Amino acid sequence: MPQEARHIAQLICGCIVGAMSESSQRVSDNAALNGEAKLRPVSRRRTGAHAIVVRPDSNIRLADVDPAAKPPGSKRRGSKTVEELQARLAELQVALFAQHKRSVLIVVQAMDTGGKDGAIKVLCSGLDPNGVQLTNFKYPSAEEWDHDYLWRIHHATPRKGSIAIWNRSHYEDVLVPRVHDQITQEVWRERCEDINNFERMITRNGVTLIKFFLHISKEEQKARLEARLKDPTKLWKFNPGDLKERALWPAYQSAYEAVINACATDYAPWHIVPADRKWVRNVRMLQTVVDTLETMHPEYPAPEFDPETIVLE
Repeated sequence: MPQEARHIAQLICGCIVGAMSESSQRVSDNAALNGEAKLRPVSRRRTGAHAIVVRPDSNIRLADVDPAAKPPGSKRRGSKTVEELQARLAELQVALFAQHKRSVLIVVQAMDTGGKDGAIKVLCSGLDPNGVQLTNFKYPSAEEWDHDYLWRIHHATPRKGSIAIWNRSHYEDVLVPRVHDQITQEVWRERCEDINNFERMITRNGVTLIKFFLHISKEEQKARLEARLKDPTKLWKFNPGDLKERALWPAYQSAYEAVINACATDYAPWHIVPADRKWVRNVRMLQTVVDTLETMHPEYPAPEFDPETIVLE
């Protein structure tokens, strides 16, 4: 695994390594007298902002999904909702880490300027970096080229108790080659089958998989590329080569549509997030992750001793 693809959650989360988040203190305050902590019940207004879930036989058409769609409510209310969801996610993460039985894998895919980095930063905010594994998949190294395309992917799967976030993923190997005619249709179908089997295997081994496609419009991509050119603090993100890929927009939309439909399963469905509005993207992604973790019901492990018998001198 190349150095740039190593886990760098400490840098992204902006947290102090070794310090538990404030959420762990809130849970501690609600601990029962017998020493067994429970997650506090939450009464939170539903946002109505959910990603579009793609399951088998959905046959989704990206042209039918409005990238600028928004839920009811204002941007100001959305920002408040993001803070509430981040706080709840931090609580759930601590319980997942303490339980140390299962893990979560979040896959983030998008077109260039689709908002992957910003979305991941929002997801990580307030999380304990000890329980986060972030991997940015770049161009394969020489060593990675000497193995099958899933070799480096499997190395980045989450440890028990962790939340892993992948900025790009194994799906690059069925998107880019398809757009650039580097593989045949038969090989593409075989790779999609391999990916489905791989995802089935990891979900059978305690990994809950959340796959996001951040859906932006071509017009929004143009605006974001122009903003990078005008802002000295963002100019480093601009790559002239991205313009060549932008010229292939219809091919990429077709490829994403085909991959999402081919690799949407009951155990690992896709979530399409309208992402022209960044605050809407953040609410929808956080809501999906929080809902998923709450469905998992992470529990703090019961102590193997009686705290009442412990005497500190």
